[in-house]
Amino acid sequence: MSLAAALEHAATALPDEADQIRSANGDPGRLRRALSPQEAGRVLGWLLAAEAEAGEELATAWADDPDAAEHVLAASSEDLPKAGRKALRRVLHRLRGRGISVPEPKPEPVVATLRAVEEALDAALVTPLDPTGARIAYLVESNPGGGVRLFEIIFDATRGILDCAVYTSGRSGARKFLREAQSRRLPALPVPPDSLRRLLALAAAAQGSRSLPRSFTEWRSRLTRSAEGALTPGEMVRAALGTEGGSLSRALDLIRAREIGPWPPDEEPLRAVAERLQALAEGRIVVSGAQRREQVDAILVEALAGLYAGPEAERMALRFDEAAFVFWKQGREDDARACLAAADGFGDTGGGGTVGRALLEVALAPLLDRLREEEDSSLIVKP
Repeated sequence: MSLAAALEHAATALPDEADQIRSANGDPGRLRRALSPQEAGRVLGWLLAAEAEAGEELATAWADDPDAAEHVLAASSEDLPKAGRKALRRVLHRLRGRGISVPEPKPEPVVATLRAVEEALDAALVTPLDPTGARIAYLVESNPGGGVRLFEIIFDATRGILDCAVYTSGRSGARKFLREAQSRRLPALPVPPDSLRRLLALAAAAQGSRSLPRSFTEWRSRLTRSAEGALTPGEMVRAALGTEGGSLSRALDLIRAREIGPWPPDEEPLRAVAERLQALAEGRIVVSGAQRREQVDAILVEALAGLYAGPEAERMALRFDEAAFVFWKQGREDDARACLAAADGFGDTGGGGTVGRALLEVALAPLLDRLREEEDSSLIVKP
């Protein structure tokens, strides 16, 4: 994760320093000037605990700044995970190399203890959205009885929780599964467990009158209860990239190239639109190509107003936010911004505007292609 993105997460987690962090816009020098040493110690400590690589990048930049040694020294290694402690030690060694006095850490008391209990295993992955809008989530947590418990949940922002399976495994088997899930042709992406739980809670809320899978109902509180302030993956990418600079035309290209979408509406309303287009294709009345295009356009415009309205528009926007997260994690920031622009603009015009039209046209592509072929070959009266 980039330093700028990690700092945005820090701003969310540290409200007292949020304004100074965001005003620095990811620049270590500006951030150092905006923070007191005590504030800097809290920010750096949070980064080293949550995003060790980004924390080391910030600490290194400050270590090379003649006026920032105090800011680095204000960070405490206490309560840091192993990766954070190692990163901080490397930076402190860098300061010593510049001749700066660095207090030696207090020796840790050595006491006889029983063999340490295995560290808790808490991890989460989520796959990209498939063409129907569904995706798979994996949540792994330590099992009090030994080993780990693995949840596999298929869910959709519109249709809710589609399936849920629960497995038990040894720790090594769970780690192997997580590695394999991230190396598939369409790899699952790591997310903070609470971020996934927040996403599952939103999907469960969209269940409507449909019954939740029994296994999900049994474990619902563990699968949907997240810490206060937890962000969904889509909210995380919004916090990191902001809402400006996205290209709506690029979003349309991604839809037409079938890199995202078409996430069709429910079967019944989509079938009704398809039947109207089918009737138009089989009509016996000879019309010009321009008239046929007008007829098709009228059907699509009328359909869009009903298909993508109200809560459905909000859920479609959520899908674009989640697609943005996938592109962001893949290093495709421009495509991520394009998806955010599509999400923001989805409800501006009835039926999702040009974005909703592109999604519907891809979902109905076989019928629309047939109508276009008939236009190009000039229509004749059918016997």
